[in-house]
Amino acid sequence: QFLGSTEVEQPKGTEVVRDAVRKLKFARHIKKSEGQKTPKVELQISIYGVKILDPKTKEVQHNCQLHRISFCADDKTDKRIFTFICKDSESNKHLCYVFDSEKCVKEITLTIGQAFDLAYRKFLESGGKDVETRKQIAGLQKRIQELETENTELKNKVQDLENQLRITQVHASPAGSVTPKSPSTDIFDMVPFSPISPQSSTPTRNGTQPPPVPSRSTEIKRDLFGAEPFDPFSCGAGDFPPDIQSKLDEMQ
Repeated sequence: QFLGSTEVEQPKGTEVVRDAVRKLKFARHIKKSEGQKTPKVELQISIYGVKILDPKTKEVQHNCQLHRISFCADDKTDKRIFTFICKDSESNKHLCYVFDSEKCVKEITLTIGQAFDLAYRKFLESGGKDVETRKQIAGLQKRIQELETENTELKNKVQDLENQLRITQVHASPAGSVTPKSPSTDIFDMVPFSPISPQSSTPTRNGTQPPPVPSRSTEIKRDLFGAEPFDPFSCGAGDFPPDIQSKLDEMQ
C-alpha cells in the first residue's frame, strides 16, 4: 500500500523519515474516516531506479531514478513501514515516499540496497560514463514527452479553428440560396439614368405589359418663394441661349 509522498527538509536521517511517516499515517486515518481506501501499487526495482506502477494497468505513477535516491530505511517502531527519500527532478525538492507492506518490508529494502551496489559497480566499470548516459537519456525522454504534449495541444487548436471556419462559411452562404444580382450603381450608390424607359423593353412574366407611366402634369407648381421650379423636360428651345439649350438637350 502506498501512503503517499511528502516534502522533507533534509535528504536523509531517521528523524526526518519518522516525521514524514507520522504525517502520512495521520493523513491515511483521515482518508479512511472519509471512506477512501489506501491505494495498492507495484514496485519495479533496478539499477536505474524505483518505479511505482498501478498493479492493474501497469501505468507508471512515479519514476524515482536511483542517483536521486538519498536515503532508504524501514521503520523500527512499525515493521510494516518502509521509506526512501528522493530528490524531485522538476522542483528539486526532497520527497519522502512511504509504503505499508505486511510481509515484504525487509525484502524490498534489501533489494533497493542491492540495486545501489550493482549500480555502483557498473559506475566503477564504466568510469562514470554510464550515469551520464542515463541522465542524458532521461532528459531526452522528458523533452520528447513535452513535445508530444505540445503537439497534441496544437493539433486540437488547429481542429477547433477549422471547425469554426466551417461553421462561419455555412452561416455566410447557406445551401441552395442565390443572392439576387443588384443593378450597377455609381459612386453615390445611385442607379444611373437611362433615357430608355424600362417598361417598353420587356414584358412582365405573365406576358402582359405593365401599366403606362402617367404623363407629366402640365400644371405649373411654384415653390414657397413663388418661383417656378426648373424643369429641363418642359423647357422650350427658344427660352435659353444656344449653348445652354445644348446642355439641356444633353441632360434630356
